[in-house]
Amino acid sequence: MRRKHALLAAVAALAVVAGLVVEVFFPASPAAAVVGVLNVDYFQASLRVAVPIAFAALGGIFAERSGVINIGLEGLLIISAFTGIAVSGWANGSVSPGMAAWLGFFAAVAASALFALLFAVVTIDLKADQVIAGLAVWLIALGLAPYATRVIWGSTTSGTVPTLGNWVVPGLAEIPVVGPVFFDANPTVYMLLVAVPLSWYVLQSTPFGRWVRASGENPRALDTAGVNVRKVRYASVLLSGVLSGVGGAGLSLSLGQFIGSGATMVDGRGWIGITAFLFGNYNPVGAFGASLLFAALSALEIRLQTLGFSVSQTLIRLVPYVVVIVVLAFVGRTRTPDAAGDHYESGEE
Repeated sequence: MRRKHALLAAVAALAVVAGLVVEVFFPASPAAAVVGVLNVDYFQASLRVAVPIAFAALGGIFAERSGVINIGLEGLLIISAFTGIAVSGWANGSVSPGMAAWLGFFAAVAASALFALLFAVVTIDLKADQVIAGLAVWLIALGLAPYATRVIWGSTTSGTVPTLGNWVVPGLAEIPVVGPVFFDANPTVYMLLVAVPLSWYVLQSTPFGRWVRASGENPRALDTAGVNVRKVRYASVLLSGVLSGVGGAGLSLSLGQFIGSGATMVDGRGWIGITAFLFGNYNPVGAFGASLLFAALSALEIRLQTLGFSVSQTLIRLVPYVVVIVVLAFVGRTRTPDAAGDHYESGEE
């Protein structure tokens, strides 16, 4: 792990140095134009794009470290993104726009948690195959959300609804570069910056975190110690639903619209979230770093297109998966919890 972190730090440092060299010594070159897009707006966009990916990754970490493989994260993001817009639009007019957006936010989290609860019942109590159940969650959400959007708005693209406005921290927002990025941001960005260290602390330094890790590594030992494995796994899967719900709501309520065409506006972010926590080896901080890397690449592609550069969106989307393969092959490997995917019945031999 130290080798991997050192390599990533070295690559990042080299990228920064290369950017400075290009900017100073070759200001008229095309490369300098590329470096020029790395401004405050770009970093703000990167953090916003990272929200659904990172929250899905955090949710996946809790579920899988407890022994439940939840590949339905994409579906949880879809259903929460849709619910946030539907409830915000329904409430608008009855309450203030700001209140309507927050009602949509909490409804989105609740909808995602409900889907996660159904997934938990099917996989923990009914002992269904976890991968198949996760795919079912994704496919149900992928069909249900666009259909409901068409019923409500007559199109797979919703109308515009109230959004969650930025929270500005007076004084701190005036700090050059850092201020606008971290202190003039969407509420879900602040939530993410709190959720990452909090998730790490919970997993590493609390009894619940130790139970989660034991449930995924040696559930029999946890059961012998008197802790209910079933309850720990239920709590972990529900937590994955809540975290994914925040990510899905952050995605749609920052735009104020749900786009249900194709793969929907979620567009693979749940799958990239899975990639991110594998890249981070089930560490919330590592998963956040990977999510931010993938989000930065996506934001860079958009910025370059606005400057007239021809960039293949397909190639950009392939980068996260290629990076993970390279890192796992040459730097280190991700260690999956020993009991991940295994069903457990209390008292079984």
